[in-house]
Amino acid sequence: MTHSSASGTTEILRAHCAAIAKEEAALREGGGRAGHERQRKMGRLPVRERLSHLLDKDAQFFEIGLWAAYKMYEQWGKIPAAGVVTGIGNVAGVPCMIVANDGTVKAGAFFPQTTKKVIRAQRIAFECALPIIYLVDSAGVFLPMQDEIFPDEDDFGRIFRNNSVISAAGIPQFAAIMGNCVAGGAYLPVLCDK
Repeated sequence: MTHSSASGTTEILRAHCAAIAKEEAALREGGGRAGHERQRKMGRLPVRERLSHLLDKDAQFFEIGLWAAYKMYEQWGKIPAAGVVTGIGNVAGVPCMIVANDGTVKAGAFFPQTTKKVIRAQRIAFECALPIIYLVDSAGVFLPMQDEIFPDEDDFGRIFRNNSVISAAGIPQFAAIMGNCVAGGAYLPVLCDK
């Protein structure tokens, strides 16, 4: 490989990395500035600000599934990060799994990939014995797609089954209702320990 071809490859790689970083920043914005302003007008913080208040100061947050639902459901508009932020971070010095609905994305409604992402977070928490903190701000199931949210093993109802299994294993689950909490989304906090 010549120096000029290596240099060209490096520039291509830098351009790809910059494009990925730009897309990740957009995904982290959720419903965007307009969505954040709507949340504030209702007296609510956007989901990532909620996380910054919850997590220990200077604690790292290992986000899981930022790219979930990427370029899916485009007929309904963008659904960044499947409308839910999941990841591991320290709260009062304890590593916890955080599951936080993003109310700026379709009012925090559950899409099929939202469900799978929450179930994955629950599975990781169960296998690693991590307490789970749910920050609930959800309009429940996205009704135009309800037929795709319920019909398989990893469906919306599995979340509630997992709540019970995780509780039975002695792993604490906490829920804070941060906004909307209706329909199926209202079952989750009821099934938590606190």
